[in-house]
Amino acid sequence: MRIASQRTRPAAAALVAAAFAVLAMPVSARAQQFDRPVTPGLGENYHAEIAFTFWNPALNGIVASEQFGIAGDDVNFVSDLGFEQKRFREMKIVLRPAKKHRFRLQYTPISYTADARLSRSIVFNGQNFDVSLPVSSQFDWKVWRIGYEYDAYYTPRGFIGVLFDVRQTRLNARLASPVAEEFTTASAPLPAIGVVGRVYPLPELAINFEVSGMRLPDIGQDYTNSAGLTIPKYEANYFDWDINGTVNLGENVGLQMGWRRITTLLRIESDKGDVKFQGLYFGAALRY
Repeated sequence: MRIASQRTRPAAAALVAAAFAVLAMPVSARAQQFDRPVTPGLGENYHAEIAFTFWNPALNGIVASEQFGIAGDDVNFVSDLGFEQKRFREMKIVLRPAKKHRFRLQYTPISYTADARLSRSIVFNGQNFDVSLPVSSQFDWKVWRIGYEYDAYYTPRGFIGVLFDVRQTRLNARLASPVAEEFTTASAPLPAIGVVGRVYPLPELAINFEVSGMRLPDIGQDYTNSAGLTIPKYEANYFDWDINGTVNLGENVGLQMGWRRITTLLRIESDKGDVKFQGLYFGAALRY
């Protein structure tokens, strides 16, 4: 679930290579090529930006929880619990005190609920849920993302920068049946580093690319669960791909459309959440 499709990565790589090639050309060379002065891109003259987007990601994931020394099964969100694709809102704030410096805050709340009848028996949080039992389930995934971006290479028609951030990630899962109700929670701050870029093929159109993430080393001594399997006591990783375009109606307003893919793994002993979201989003940005 944490591996991008074979078609997605080449397409993303091609887009980034094309954008970087344009940015790498000296401004004077581009001006001579098109025989006119370079017109700066719209939407770069601001100190604060707030964006709201609607994201419609497909969901793939599993959750597992152990209790009372009883190993939990990997419970699939789709095939076991019947979660369906739905739309969510997201908020992003950017503060820009100087041309090459941006401070970023992003909040992504995602929640699924479903009622289903189990097609197999599963063990969750020490409780057995028998086959054919009706189950109500809920899964919440919320991320606060705080970061700093430095645009090392900046031109009037784009930039290339580096990104450093921390993402406070919290997973909650609950299963309830006529005979039992169980829940589990996993939470961790996940540091990340990444690359961000933007190019303006037209003054009104910005093509943006961002990839970030971090794979943390296994933390703590290996843990042997009740099934006799030896696993790291703590494990976490996070990867985020974002490709989007912004049509700027002026310096202060822009309309966005993009595609995003997020994978997250949190493991604390035998409690685990492993999820992937990917899909299109639409939104708007206001700048001041």
